Amino acid sequence: MLLDVKNLRLCNVEACTGRFLRAGLGSWALKIHLGQVPLSLVLTWLPGSEGRSLHQKVSIMINLANTDLQISPLCLGGNVFGWTADVTNSEAVLSHFVDNGGNFIDTADMYSQWGNGHVGGESESIIGNWLKTRGDRSSLVIATKVAKMDKRRGLSAHNICAACEESLQRLQTDYIDLYYAHEDDPKTPIEETLGAFDSLVREGKVRFIAASNFMAPRLQESLDIAKKAGLVGYVAAQDHYNLLERDYETFLRPTLSKNLLSQLPYFGLARGFLTGKYRPGQKVNSVRSGGVAGYQNTRGWNLLTKLDELAQQHQTTVSAVALAWLRAQPTVAAPIASARNLEQLKEILPVVELSAGELQTLSNC
Repeated sequence: MLLDVKNLRLCNVEACTGRFLRAGLGSWALKIHLGQVPLSLVLTWLPGSEGRSLHQKVSIMINLANTDLQISPLCLGGNVFGWTADVTNSEAVLSHFVDNGGNFIDTADMYSQWGNGHVGGESESIIGNWLKTRGDRSSLVIATKVAKMDKRRGLSAHNICAACEESLQRLQTDYIDLYYAHEDDPKTPIEETLGAFDSLVREGKVRFIAASNFMAPRLQESLDIAKKAGLVGYVAAQDHYNLLERDYETFLRPTLSKNLLSQLPYFGLARGFLTGKYRPGQKVNSVRSGGVAGYQNTRGWNLLTKLDELAQQHQTTVSAVALAWLRAQPTVAAPIASARNLEQLKEILPVVELSAGELQTLSNC
């Protein structure tokens, strides 16, 4: 992500360890550690950036715990591709995201089967066609999921392997960087599920696996079985978490903390409510508007007022402030947010740092 260094205080020089490494044509990388958290600060001269100031050329990458994946601090959600974002807008969003320092893209085999006339796989297909044209697969981290597509339900070994092959074909790639179990499947033995994932990793079709929408006891059981059986285990989780949805902190975060897993939360902007486009008495024309009705109350409006104030103080967008709070929460590696056009993308791209007091103020809302 393009990082405004005026708003980021990484650490004291004395607390940094690392060295400069040549990261490729037009870029330099400084690998550092913030306590136990490894980061890669990358100075990148992006194409056409000659006229930009230095802070417009700095990007930061985060090492996803338990992996060698270097991810941008924003994960671009692909749930809108082929749905509210047509092919042209989807490809424009993908290209602008990557051209401006992003490298982490999230999708699922089921996206967007809920659309009129859709069957699933639309998002993966758009990303795959874009990938083929772009031709820099190794610089990107692609995540997709299995278990919720209507024709590929569950986590049986057969279904996982078949779904993976279909996702690889749609994505037009040889491997998936992060492959999620999109939801738990109590009907399938955990050993069978993990055995299938383990085979895909050994075959080189998947690099790492993660879990989404699991209850804490089942996630812990899966981690314990993987360790005991010597099978590949989940390295991260993806769950519903944002300023207005905080159940994760009580019911799942302790399990992730205990096992040193990272959280990559979805609906980081509360289905668009935390972008600031919803205001009292104003009607918003959006397919997601029905999903934010529960936020349009005193708590939600008060939170937006505080986000407005902080956005003005930091000279950034409401979306960027909401994502900054989420990014700063324990266990969170990078929030997921989607954009159906360039205008929306530019609202979520800025990476800012909030003070401890600002974070607490938002937490108290």
